[in-house]
Formats: sequence, structure tokens, C-alpha cells
Amino acid sequence: MTWDLTPEQLELQRRVREFADTVVAPAAYDYDTQRRLPVEIIAQMGDMGLFALPFPEENGGHNSYVSFCLAIEALARVDQSIAVTLEAGIGLGVMPIFKYGTKEQKKRWLPDLIAGRALAGFGLTEANAGSDAGATETTAVLDGDEWVINGSKQFITNSGTPITSVVIITAVTGEVTRKDGSTGPELSTIIVPNGTPGFTVEESYDKVGWHTSDTHPLTLKDVRVPKENLLGERGRGYANFLQALDEGRVAFAALCAGAAQGCYEEALRYAKERVVFGRPIGDNQYVAFKIAAMRARAHSAHLTMMDSAHRIDAGLPFKAEASMAKMVTSDAAMVNAREATQVWGGYGFLNQNAVARHYRDSKILEIGEGTTEVQLMVIARDLGLTA
Repeated sequence: MTWDLTPEQLELQRRVREFADTVVAPAAYDYDTQRRLPVEIIAQMGDMGLFALPFPEENGGHNSYVSFCLAIEALARVDQSIAVTLEAGIGLGVMPIFKYGTKEQKKRWLPDLIAGRALAGFGLTEANAGSDAGATETTAVLDGDEWVINGSKQFITNSGTPITSVVIITAVTGEVTRKDGSTGPELSTIIVPNGTPGFTVEESYDKVGWHTSDTHPLTLKDVRVPKENLLGERGRGYANFLQALDEGRVAFAALCAGAAQGCYEEALRYAKERVVFGRPIGDNQYVAFKIAAMRARAHSAHLTMMDSAHRIDAGLPFKAEASMAKMVTSDAAMVNAREATQVWGGYGFLNQNAVARHYRDSKILEIGEGTTEVQLMVIARDLGLTA
């Protein structure tokens, strides 16, 4: 397996890094303070073709998961909120419709989503269900030609933006009989357009970090949508979700790798500029070694993520590798955020500086898209161990 990037991918990486440094970074503090998703920046990302990257060329993309991950990584260096908007918008919003949607569903929803003119969310998590999707309590009952949905969802990204068009909801649509004779919930996924009567996007959360990212609880009370809004086969919601989550972990790892790299870059820059006792603080061996270790973590995070992304493009198994990438990169981001803040000292505690935002933002990286403990469980199972 080669690590060489194509000329097209190298140019993409350069363009997105430049966009991140000149457009996203200067605005990051203001939007973080306002706790508002800058749809104008999302529109520019759409114009750059970033929401089309993993899709075929006829959809305007690179047909490459590596390209998708390179864009997320470049954005996450300066603003994790913007990066996760792209990551979740594609991985959890567009990809399920692209993979499992009917011709009619694709024709209706994909053009605006792939162009970045609209966003979609994926409503899986509930108060008692997330990693344990089998505990889903939201129900969908077929009444004639309509699904009637009742329940609630939590922590749903991109669900309440001014340009959100749909949220894909997981719901119990019946019971299935397992091979051992026991019964369990039949999980299906259903497309719910925003603005549907009974579908309420509640007030956004007061989060520790990711202030610019849009995240809401959702309430569904007697929500009626056409039976044609079933996404994929009935009863395949859980299986389809698992596949989307595996790929999503690789994209999430790109976000983590970008954050680790951004923290390293900020620490290095500050260590060369900040003068104490007549010399830059980077001349002190302790600071120099700290930054050297940060570089090593960022490099390792990038390589681990790229391995998984290349596996997706090559059609190779990647489930365990995705979990390893997510675990390794989130740890690198969290440690580098702490170390960068330490290098910056008191200035690292001021929210207008990127390292302070990375410090707040990075904790969720060890939780979102499956906790570190869940990744260890997946890896252990791949080894044939019971966990």
C-alpha cells in the first residue's frame, strides 16, 4: 500500500489548508463566542466541492475517502466545529442516503446535500441508547401509507441549522426473531424532513466545546411521513448504521489527527516567538522535548488515520483499523491540546487563542463516534477475545 498522494489530492490539501488559515481561523473566535454555525463559511466549502469529495466524479467528487479525510484534517487544525460539520454532514447525513436511498430519495435530497446548500443529521442517540442501539425506544408504526413516529433523540449534529433539510431517524418498526429463537427490536431508518408537523428541534445544548457546531435534542410526537421515506430495507437500520459508523470513525479520526497537528503547530510557533529571560522558550530543552513529542503524536495520528482511509478506498477490511485509528488519534489530540496549552501558559487559557478552544473541544473526541472503551471492545473482538 502506497502513502503517496495524487497531484489532485496534494492540490486539495493545499487549497483547504489555505482556506482554513485565511477564512476559517480568523473568524473562529467570533463564531465560537456567538455559538453560531457560520452558514456563509459552509457555503464556501460547498462551492469548493468539499461536501462531494468521497462521491463519484459524476457527483462532483474525487471518489476518494482519502481526499475527504484530508479536507477534514486540514480544517480541524484551526477549528474542530467546522471540521465536524463537514464530517458529520457527509458521513452521517449524505452517505446513508447515497448508499441506501431509492432513486427518488437520491434525486430529491442529494443535489443540495452534496453541493453544501443543505445539511442532514442522523438521529440515533437517545437517553438510553447510543452505543447500545438495541435499546432504542423511538417507534415508527405503519398506518396506511404513512409512518407514525414517536420518541426523542439526543446529541444530534447538524439537526437545527438554518440549512438543515432532513434528519435520518432510527426507530423500532417491529420485532425480529433471532436464530436462537429469542426476539428483539426491528430497527429501521426513516427520513424525516425538517418542518414536519410534530418534529421539534429543541434548544441547542450548552456544551463545553464545539460551540460553533450545531447540536440539538429532538422530539417526535405523532410525526407522519410517507412510507416511501423508509431508508433502505425495513429491519436493516442497525446493520446500515454500523457500516456508516465504521466509515465515520475514520473521518472522525481525520478530525482528531487535524486537531493534534493544529496544537503542535500552535505550540511550535509560540515557542519560537515567546521570549523569556532573553531567549525563546523553545530553546529550553524541556519545552523543546515537549513539542518534539507533540510532533510525533501528530505524525502517528496522521499515519494511523491514513491507513484506514486507504483501506476504504482499496475495498479492504477496515473495521478494527477504524477503531484503532479513532482511539489513537483522539488520544493524540487530547494530549497535544493539554501540552499546547501548557506551552502557551496563561495565554493558553484565553478563548481567543486556538489552543484554548482545542483544549475545550478535544475531550469530546474521546467520546463521540464511539467512546475509547467501545473502540477497545471492537479491537478485542477482532482478536477473537470476548469483551
